[in-house]
Amino acid sequence: MQGAGIRDAGSRRRTALRRVAAYTAAGSMSLYLMVKIVWIVLELRHGTADWVLLNLVTVVMALTGITLGLALGQPWGMRVPAWLVLPFAWIGSGFLVSLLPYMLVSGFLEREPAAPGDGAAMPAWEAVFLSVGFAGMAVGLVVALPLYLAERWPHAFAGRVGRPGPEAGRAWAALPAAALAVVWSYWAAGGTAGLDPAALGGWDANARVLVGDGALCAALAAWSGWALSRRGGARTPLWLPMAAGFVASGSLFAWGSWKLLWVLLPGVYRPYEYRGVAVAEHALAIVTGVAVLLTLLREYRSRASARR
Repeated sequence: MQGAGIRDAGSRRRTALRRVAAYTAAGSMSLYLMVKIVWIVLELRHGTADWVLLNLVTVVMALTGITLGLALGQPWGMRVPAWLVLPFAWIGSGFLVSLLPYMLVSGFLEREPAAPGDGAAMPAWEAVFLSVGFAGMAVGLVVALPLYLAERWPHAFAGRVGRPGPEAGRAWAALPAAALAVVWSYWAAGGTAGLDPAALGGWDANARVLVGDGALCAALAAWSGWALSRRGGARTPLWLPMAAGFVASGSLFAWGSWKLLWVLLPGVYRPYEYRGVAVAEHALAIVTGVAVLLTLLREYRSRASARR
């Protein structure tokens, strides 16, 4: 009886922590939403249709993030069908949680001050709201999402990596992720092969840190696929490759889709890479993200079936 009481108390604490983190995520993204609404109003009066459309897309994304945060914290979120909540959690964590390393490192980079009268400069409150919105949502998801997933689908996190049988050894999803990690690490280190010399005016330390963040996500996706393919009894807790693979694969898919969209729109965005390289790179990221996610789902179904 005492052990059951301790487990119940621990479960209540995890639930309380999940709700606080989820509400923090939703509240933080509300600040981001406020800024975007202000921008749309200003763009409708003085801007262009392209920027209005872009900001409308980010408003929809912000509303989706707020809804996701509420779903992770509210009791009704546990009753939302898996096919509805998982894609939003996957893409949302891929967009935001994956940027936490970049946010930490970029804060130490020196930035050129805006010139007096520079129209690109934004009011201080907007910069604060945008930063808090992104960082708060990301940190909230880091805490709330694993607790939600572990509470709703415990078989995906219980136990350790490694199992016997013919299904072990399927690490094919890790190969393209490793290739992306190598290419992005090369660019982050200063390599320029595959980059368009005419587009490198903004290829500064901040841009290289950002591509390095992508390399980290690709490496985590590769490690996740490899770890889940191992035979025998490993000591690694299962939740590590499952959680890392979920966020990393979501990042590959979400950012790959976003960047590919802008690369394919004529005359809107000029990538640092040669356009053909960018199309191939982002298409591979999309396919790899889906492949790693399928690996995670296969692992979960296999373990859930074995438990039954």
